Amino acid sequence: MKTQNRALIATRKGLFELEKQDSAWRIGSSSFLGEPVSMVLHDRRDGSLYAALNLGHFGAKLHRRDEGSSTWTEIAVPAYPPQPEVTDKDAKDVDWKLIQIWSLEMGGSDEPGVLWAGTLPGGLFRSSDRGASWELVRSLWDMPARREWFGGGYPVPGIHSICVDPRDSRHVSVGISSGGFWITRDAGQSWIVSTKGMKANYMPPERAEDPNIQDAHRIVQCPNHPDALWCQHHSGMWRSTNAGALWQQIEAKTDGLVSDFGFAVAVHPRNPDTAWFVPAIADQRRIPLDAALCVSRTRDGGKTFEALRNGLPQKNCYDLIYRHGLDVTDDGQTLLIGSTTGGLWLSDNAGDQWQEISTTMPPIYAVRFF
Repeated sequence: MKTQNRALIATRKGLFELEKQDSAWRIGSSSFLGEPVSMVLHDRRDGSLYAALNLGHFGAKLHRRDEGSSTWTEIAVPAYPPQPEVTDKDAKDVDWKLIQIWSLEMGGSDEPGVLWAGTLPGGLFRSSDRGASWELVRSLWDMPARREWFGGGYPVPGIHSICVDPRDSRHVSVGISSGGFWITRDAGQSWIVSTKGMKANYMPPERAEDPNIQDAHRIVQCPNHPDALWCQHHSGMWRSTNAGALWQQIEAKTDGLVSDFGFAVAVHPRNPDTAWFVPAIADQRRIPLDAALCVSRTRDGGKTFEALRNGLPQKNCYDLIYRHGLDVTDDGQTLLIGSTTGGLWLSDNAGDQWQEISTTMPPIYAVRFF
């Protein structure tokens, strides 16, 4: 197992690298200063790094930095095909236009060069040449059910979570806000929606279990036990032990659970029963409970939780952790969280104790160890 002594910090004002030097973590080099970086990826198959930018009027951009290089090279971005004319006046669809790259994941170890990208407005793209070109996965995009998806935090739906089964690269799952959890076992030729057990309390009771309106904020997969999935949902927290075929809700009354609302979740890479969440107050407020930041950890599959607060601000703290603002190293010991108000904290003992890296960074969109 390669030691992960660096991390990428994607922010509203550039991409920063966090490095461990002489047992201390420090913010080091930066790239794309002043530009919003929406997502980052380290491809451990060849060591390359990817950075997605969201430049507003100038559109989304994607860059790659090869291992051993200090230079970023601009590569292709996912592009939607021409949108067909709608003849049915009652038919509604989002504009077929890339707004933002919201998720990036590498393909399996047996398919070098393959990348997956999830976008706003809800398209899944695949590249087979390290991002030199991209193809929209039409089998998912053309699903009639897609017309029922809607925005969760953004005005359009988006794919924020992509899970590639390490045992079978053809088995790919995606989480959508708001559009449920979709699974392919044939590399994207066909799809099924799988949200059994999930409930959306923001919908009328008769539609609460509708799979196409489930707002899964973030879904993660345990690498060593890929049938184990954890989900932070708008209406609570769920866990699956059978690759998403059935989801079990983590009850709000569970011992030690501060709140079952939030956006971020991480799972221990080797222990499927251990996961971390960052709780908040739901909906309009979206701040830590009692203005005190904490991380919730379970080590028994969600039966009980611990509120981890040591080293985190416990007074006048209004930091929110976005979906991709939490990450854990391969050994399950080092955790990193970055907030919407520029706070960055690290723990090297699974969350028992936190150290402040910075409270003056730009708003943080994503963190990733490499």
